[in-house]
Amino acid sequence: MNPKKTKKAKIFIIDDEESIRDSCTQVLTKDGYEVQTSSDGREAVNILNKSRFDIILLDLKLPGIPGIKILKKIIKSTPEIPVIIITGFASIESAVNTIKQGAFDYLAKPFSPEELRTIVKKALNTIETQAAYEKNKAFKQNISMVVGKSTSMEKVIDIMKRVSPTESTVLITGESGTGKELLASEIHKHSKRKRAPFVVVDCGALVETLFESELFGHVKGSFTGAHVTKHGRFEVADGGTIFLDEISNISMNIQAKLLRVIQEREVTRIGSTKPIKVDVRILAATNVSLAERVKQNKFREDLFYRLSVVPINIPPLRERKEDIPLLLEHFLQKYNQKLSKDIKGFTTEAKKAIMDYDWPGNIRELQNTIERAMVLMRSKKIGLDDLIYHGIGTSRSMIYPTGGNQKTLDEIEKEYIESVLKSQHGNKSKTAKILGIDRKTLYSKIKKYKIR
Repeated sequence: MNPKKTKKAKIFIIDDEESIRDSCTQVLTKDGYEVQTSSDGREAVNILNKSRFDIILLDLKLPGIPGIKILKKIIKSTPEIPVIIITGFASIESAVNTIKQGAFDYLAKPFSPEELRTIVKKALNTIETQAAYEKNKAFKQNISMVVGKSTSMEKVIDIMKRVSPTESTVLITGESGTGKELLASEIHKHSKRKRAPFVVVDCGALVETLFESELFGHVKGSFTGAHVTKHGRFEVADGGTIFLDEISNISMNIQAKLLRVIQEREVTRIGSTKPIKVDVRILAATNVSLAERVKQNKFREDLFYRLSVVPINIPPLRERKEDIPLLLEHFLQKYNQKLSKDIKGFTTEAKKAIMDYDWPGNIRELQNTIERAMVLMRSKKIGLDDLIYHGIGTSRSMIYPTGGNQKTLDEIEKEYIESVLKSQHGNKSKTAKILGIDRKTLYSKIKKYKIR
């Protein structure tokens, strides 16, 4: 196995409070991370000059050299490394400003172990994408290769290029795994707001009460557990772009408040009556039809029209298979570099299997399949067996039917999901990751196919 796959993530904690350093070290070490700490700004800079870290937790108030100067140094020298600001209640405003300068996010003291774990995992999930975009020039120059060159995708790219410089609200639709967030990110990066924050909000990740706080913020004492004042994601995105992913999941109550934000360009924190002006561009995405949700009285019609000023639909991969060879070449180059390998390509049988398969998980599933194959294989070309063997007991006919009765896509998908679930002993998080879909999509498919 390639050593890069088993390497522990290295985390550097810079804080002058011994209790913070010790508690964070205890939690993160227990979770399998490699942790180093420093209590002094000058010492921390010396360590940063000699060592490389995956994530940095940084206090703003430090002896020696202030945290803000250390942040600027990190952003200048290694902008791809996420820096999480640790701050007290009195410095939250400063922490929010650091996000606009390039910090990844902030943690307000006191924070729980679960809050620490969540923000670290979130930072780790963004490292690969950020590093690829910032450091790999070929990826920058060939972004069209990632989203495709088929006729349908050329239309998507054309709309993207025309809408990016404007301030128009964009609604991106498409199945899970088609690249909606990537497209939203590209719109932001080609807009006038490209130097300001691009804030992603997963609308299906939190319960309504917490989600409202996540979007709009709250004041200290506004509800149980509100120990400090929190800036909502709209405030953090001020001057930049906010991307509301899977917008169909928000409740009617939040829809009404979101509509007001779009109309008035201001937010009101939970527990406060004072509106706060925000200057944000709104992009949204969904994998279901909002028009149908409107007919079912599950989504506000006025909000739907506000969001879909410029609609962009990304077609599923099965409808643009001419894009697959370009994607294969891109993923081959990407993972050869990432895994330090020299895989030459695909066998004829493997290429045919890939082209014949309908990829229900779309580009995400294709990408995960190629990565797994390249991690596990030992030959110089990816063969059919490399595609099938992912530690899953998948039959050859599932991805590449030969002879006999041809199965429907639903039958293949059901068998495939059952097989992965079985191999992962029912663990839905691992199963969703292998399939290249999110947990919500997996649950809906389990219900659809009545999988036990």
